[in-house]
Amino acid sequence: MPKQTHTQAKSKADVQSHYDLGNDFYAQWLDETMTYSCAYFEDPHLSLKEAQMAKVHHILKKLNPQPGQTLLDIGCGWGTLMLTAAKEYDLKVVGITLSQEQARAVNERIKAEGLENRAQVILEDYRQLDHAPFDYITSVGMFEHVGPENLGEYFQTVERYLAPNGVALIHGITRQQSGAYNGWINKYIFPGGYIPGMTEILGHIVDAGLQLTDLETLRRHYQKTLETWDRNFKQASPEIAKTHDQRFMRMWDLYLQACAASFESGNIDCIQYLLTKGPSGQNLPMTRDYMTK
Repeated sequence: MPKQTHTQAKSKADVQSHYDLGNDFYAQWLDETMTYSCAYFEDPHLSLKEAQMAKVHHILKKLNPQPGQTLLDIGCGWGTLMLTAAKEYDLKVVGITLSQEQARAVNERIKAEGLENRAQVILEDYRQLDHAPFDYITSVGMFEHVGPENLGEYFQTVERYLAPNGVALIHGITRQQSGAYNGWINKYIFPGGYIPGMTEILGHIVDAGLQLTDLETLRRHYQKTLETWDRNFKQASPEIAKTHDQRFMRMWDLYLQACAASFESGNIDCIQYLLTKGPSGQNLPMTRDYMTK
């Protein structure tokens, strides 16, 4: 595997080179929620927006959240999950990101929706957050960017920020084979990326002292999400081309199509890991039925 570094300075530069292409760019082909991760098509006929909101609720329901408790969203993106948790589940939420564009957009949403007393976004490296432990942690599409040398620290950080008997839902691209880099994507789309293997992830979970409560694969959901994004990208291409050259356009079209094909073939997967700090996990129900009610 090629050598990479994921120092705090390098991680910040990597994230900003991708996400700070501009909120306007992503708004042209994502859905209205500005969610840039795997959607959840509980009904195959859902629109992309409906499937993204279904994913948010699927994640939050798995936590079995109780009103008034606290949630940390590591890598909060444009804030849809954290703000839904504040508005609809009555949680006090903190989101962290390294993207200036995302932090600006989330702050605007917090003010516009009157959530200043219940939601906060912090422009900070996840390793440097200074905060009391949280009852719940979510992290969606984050561990793919920390690098293999930092995966252990990532899960140890989740454990450190989680209150005793707290619950975490970690969602990310995972290979059911061994971990791997994609040299082309790292060079042209998102530097510093690494897709860990499932057994690699599970080893770090155990080493961090966390307990696995549930595991769910969403591979086909991510394939459908990417196919939808690529259609949207093509439809928006006349507008996108006003600010980006044809080389950029071809690379992003290839990126979206290639990722969809990788999920379809089983080369990569998307897995949700439900974790607890301690065996009781705030007394999670004994069956999975609560997740779908």
